[in-house]
Amino acid sequence: MKKYVFLLFVVFPLVACNQSAKPVKSVEKAIVVPAFSADSAYEYVQKQVDFGPRIPNSNSQIACANYLSDKLKTFGAEVIEQKSNLMAFDGTTLKSINIVGSFNPKAETRVLLFSHWDSRPWADNDPNPANHKKPVTGANDGASGVGVLLEMARQFQIQQPTIGVDIIFVDAEDYGPNHEFTGANAEDFWCLGTQYWAKNPHKVSYTAKYGILLDMVGGKQATFLREQISEQYASNILDKVWSQASSLGFGQYFVNQKGGMITDDHVYVNKLIGIPSIDIIQYDNNSGTGFASYWHTINDTMENVDKNTLNAVGTTLMHVIYNEKAN
Repeated sequence: MKKYVFLLFVVFPLVACNQSAKPVKSVEKAIVVPAFSADSAYEYVQKQVDFGPRIPNSNSQIACANYLSDKLKTFGAEVIEQKSNLMAFDGTTLKSINIVGSFNPKAETRVLLFSHWDSRPWADNDPNPANHKKPVTGANDGASGVGVLLEMARQFQIQQPTIGVDIIFVDAEDYGPNHEFTGANAEDFWCLGTQYWAKNPHKVSYTAKYGILLDMVGGKQATFLREQISEQYASNILDKVWSQASSLGFGQYFVNQKGGMITDDHVYVNKLIGIPSIDIIQYDNNSGTGFASYWHTINDTMENVDKNTLNAVGTTLMHVIYNEKAN
């Protein structure tokens, strides 16, 4: 240390006599964002579909839950399985399994990424009434969001973000009322796993800087509009994500236009636990439901999942996460 100080005193006067001082420019280290693999994400979607419909209380549910939990552990996450018994609209007790994978668990600055992993028990939006009692495969509605998050988790293991990230696969989202239900509070019978987690988070006093929900993010030529409940609670996060997508050349997917108000998992994360959260969800202007024509039908299969869409969503979120700075 003494030698270093001595050199400073000797050198600086000589420099000062011969030239004027120049301002020192700070140089920020370039952020390297790992490449998102759409092929890998697609395989994760396919793997879920291969288990069959992931309906609460089914063997497929148990098998897929074990798979998702094991994958997160393989990728280095601290994993918690949150099991609960939840009451469905028809009085059925649903054995729900929320799966939480935490990366960089000691980091104070955290971002929540979540998607439902269950699929609908009934294809009650199918144009053929004979299919209304059949289960939905849920390739796009459920499996696509989980596939994107699994691929992101794989990348987190290779290069850890500077912030903490919590990935939650929530259950019992799609066991909502069918068309025959005439009871009250129909909306609150959807997203049951998320409602439970928001009231009973996996860690006491858990919070996050913001949350991003992925729902139906694999459809061909999908468009994602600015969902209005997201706008109400977290417009700045919509700005962040949509701006990032545009800068990466994905503006045809993330369309900067007003969308509808959708009852989805993010509603309860906003209202019950107070984490400002947005919903990235496919919107179809040409559909009477606002969703893709195969939504809640027997045709929600792998043929409707597109790697290009998975890449647009996954790459955008990778850049959002790796550019997020710790407080």
